[in-house]
Amino acid sequence: MEFKDYYATLGVAKTATDKDIKQAYRKLARKMHPDVNPGDKTAESRFKSVNEAYEVLGDPDKRRKYDELGANWRQYEQAQQQGRPGPFGDGAWTVNAGGGEGGFRTMTEDEMRRIFGDQDPFSDFFHAFFGGAPPESEGRTPRQGRASRAKRGRDVEQDLELTLEEAFHGAMRRFAIKHDGHTRSVDVRIPAGVNDGSRVRVTGEGEHGAGGATAGDLYLRVHLLPHPRFERRGRDLHVHVQVPVTTAVLGGEADVPSIDGKHLRLKVPPATQNGQVLRLRGHGMPAVRRQDDRGDLYATVDVRLPRSLTPEQTRLYESLKALEEDSTPSSS
Repeated sequence: MEFKDYYATLGVAKTATDKDIKQAYRKLARKMHPDVNPGDKTAESRFKSVNEAYEVLGDPDKRRKYDELGANWRQYEQAQQQGRPGPFGDGAWTVNAGGGEGGFRTMTEDEMRRIFGDQDPFSDFFHAFFGGAPPESEGRTPRQGRASRAKRGRDVEQDLELTLEEAFHGAMRRFAIKHDGHTRSVDVRIPAGVNDGSRVRVTGEGEHGAGGATAGDLYLRVHLLPHPRFERRGRDLHVHVQVPVTTAVLGGEADVPSIDGKHLRLKVPPATQNGQVLRLRGHGMPAVRRQDDRGDLYATVDVRLPRSLTPEQTRLYESLKALEEDSTPSSS
């Protein structure tokens, strides 16, 4: 087993502060996460290494012990093999995974197995240095002990198509889940506010586990269907609205549809240009589990020119043209 330089893994100096280490970890974890790099084994391996490094350097006590022993880790391994307690005790291994604004949390072994399958996510160096009960306590190595446990059921993923209106209001869908020749129906409530590419997790509705282990989960990958009028960008919605040329010039109001079926009155300021974007605050998509927290609706003004003119309109436009020509400075 080679020595693992966790500082190099995270790309920080040994003098890095806790904040520097956490920031480096978050950046790399987001970049290398399997959900961001589906099927990329190199990124998956890198993600495991980053998690392992942060498990040690993100814990002040473990970091201190790691700094004290460093490349002398093999002496610790030999002490374990001889039945003597190592300097780090015999606590069970965990993985600290950052994500979100609240710092980092401890991931369970089941959670890590969902990402990496049955493959052990940590290096031999990590297990010898920090984890697991001594081999002689169970008559087998820690890695063999984990492999012999009951196997959690596999997760199942299905695609789910939603209209923009369904994503706004939320929806109920029924799915037929097949397993071992049997089919069962599962009703799933899709929360309002889901975005394209979101995954909705239904706990325990995946494949059954072996040996009494828990079942896997069902993940629904959301695909939003194109809308004939609205375009979604994050939690904001964009729509085009036609405005008569007189309203664009003089100012006024325009009727704007909203995704919830209402009609809104948009204030159009004088001298509004074609293509100008006006905002209606709080009329976009809701945040998941926070229905009162909505994005904005942006209306792009399409100035509508007349297709034909009455004699009176022609006379008035000619008068306007004359005024514009009179107000234009002549070039000398």
